[in-house]
Amino acid sequence: MNEELYSLAGRFISSIQLEKRYSGHTCTAYRNDLLQFFDFVTATYGTAPVGEITHVMIRSWLAKLMEDAMTAKSVNRKISTLKSFFKYCIRQELVKQSPMMKVVAPKISRRLPGFIDEKGMQALEDNRSPVSLGTPEIFTDDFEGHTHRLIFEIFYQTGIRLSELLSLQEFRVDKSNLSIKVMGKGGKERIIPISRGLNEQISAYMAMKRSHLEDFEPVVLLVHPHSGRRLYPKYVYLMVRKYLTEHQITTFRKKSPHLLRHTFATHLTNNGADLKAVQELLGHASLASTQVYTHTTIEQLKKVYQQAHPKA
Repeated sequence: MNEELYSLAGRFISSIQLEKRYSGHTCTAYRNDLLQFFDFVTATYGTAPVGEITHVMIRSWLAKLMEDAMTAKSVNRKISTLKSFFKYCIRQELVKQSPMMKVVAPKISRRLPGFIDEKGMQALEDNRSPVSLGTPEIFTDDFEGHTHRLIFEIFYQTGIRLSELLSLQEFRVDKSNLSIKVMGKGGKERIIPISRGLNEQISAYMAMKRSHLEDFEPVVLLVHPHSGRRLYPKYVYLMVRKYLTEHQITTFRKKSPHLLRHTFATHLTNNGADLKAVQELLGHASLASTQVYTHTTIEQLKKVYQQAHPKA
């Protein structure tokens, strides 16, 4: 084991956690990537200080990962980790030049994001199941049912991430200005407008909480009226998948909370929203991340062309 490299990795992780305010999940992923790389370097080339790590060593590691059937997307994430790590090493004057300059990332075949069509989202909003399950309502008229319905409404009407939903606190809901303030990636705040209808739903839900509890965590959504506990990721994942599957809201295979974020963005772009505005609503650092949501608009243009042009 190369103690110098492992100690350096620890200092690097601390720096991105404190200075860049990366999430715990991201820091864990970066740490695992670095430790895997250092294990490979030590086993293959022996103990070497960070200044002696070359692009050849890195390429060898990446080649092995791809031989082991790792996807290009996962390999690119590990490349991103190493790029950040060696930038840190340059700032610490441990290396003069990053060996990553001679490492080329594999190309990724970008998949179009899935989304729920407007008919499916309308069924959820109307609380009317499109399939026969003994009862026409999708959500029950109790605290749990109101919680589940509000989760879907917030996801679809704001496009926030799961982590942002879980940490959404009551004081960040501005009822007078019809907006919510969320804490996004890297600790960046953004303000998202909400409809009058959603504002009324949130207000009614808050009142319902207070009728059941005197003491609870100051977040908007709770798991149960008698516990006062906030939602947790697995609860929301299972809940979303259950409703989308049982009521056949979508045929898309991966039924997750993130699908609702994709739906929010796709429906906005389909209805003519400016891409820059969608970027700000989603909290994307780069416009390139938002551009994937133009795919259905392009498909619609193709359809119009094929129907209207005599040479189509």
